[in-house]
This record gives sequence, structure tokens and C-alpha cells, in this order.
Amino acid sequence: MTRERLIKSPPVGPGTRVTLIFSLALTNGELIDGTGDAAATFEVGDGSLLPGFEKAMFGMRAGGKEQFAIRAEQGFGEPNEENVHVMKKQGFSKNLELIEGLVVSFSNKDGSELPGVITKVFDETVKVDFNHPLAGKDLVFSVEIVQVEQISDEIVRG
Repeated sequence: MTRERLIKSPPVGPGTRVTLIFSLALTNGELIDGTGDAAATFEVGDGSLLPGFEKAMFGMRAGGKEQFAIRAEQGFGEPNEENVHVMKKQGFSKNLELIEGLVVSFSNKDGSELPGVITKVFDETVKVDFNHPLAGKDLVFSVEIVQVEQISDEIVRG
């Protein structure tokens, strides 16, 4: 990418479509997610990326590469005790072996799926954690901006 290309590219921000290559890792280096060598495209604010990841890229231009430390509260948030529930074993399928660490899919009121992780098995009940598995974890977000397109005149209003 030439310097001229970097200057002519609009910066990442509201009203832009961004094509990028990224990886997401824990602070110990364990890779969690990423695009590999392929690029992905999203529109700022469309919900594809968490706001903390989008904001970290604001101002970057095509050809830019950065690595950002994303604190838990800017990533997947802190664990919330209200998302941990104790449920009766009889509510689960009899064919399901209830063990700690098992991810079980539940249906929300709207019909969408909600995964929960069994964290403790008791005689009559099971403790299920519905927090995101990355809640409470600081992350490292590495990104290369391939292309930035201005698609609207949206601006940030405070």
C-alpha cells in the first residue's frame, strides 16, 4: 500500500464500510477468533463487531496495521451474577449427561438460542452460567485495514 493510498483513504468511523483482516487473542497469546488470511467486510455500527473493537479502529486508514489491548469492559463485559442460574435436573433431557463444562443450548422467549455452560452439578440441581465465555477477559485485537469506503455522511453526535 503506497503512502498516497493511505492518505486518500477515508478514516474508519461512522458512515464507513471497512474491509479488514483481524485476529482476537487472550493476553496469554491464545488465539480466540480471526479471519486468517481472508478479509471480512462490515459497516461501522452494524453490530458485526463490538463497539469497543470498532472504536479502537477509528481514524485508521487502508493499509494501516495495529494491535490493541481491549479491556474486558470494552470487549465482552464483566461477568454478571444475574446470568448464573440454578436449574432443576428434571428440566433437562434424561439422555443428557450433565457434567461441568458442558455447553447446553436453551431457547429464549423469542425462539432464539442461548448457550449456557454447566458450572456445577448438585444432587437435584445444576448451576448454569449464561455469561459470554469471554466475559471478564482482557483481549488483544490485531487488525490490518484493507479498504475503507465512505458510504454515508453519518457523523457522531454526543
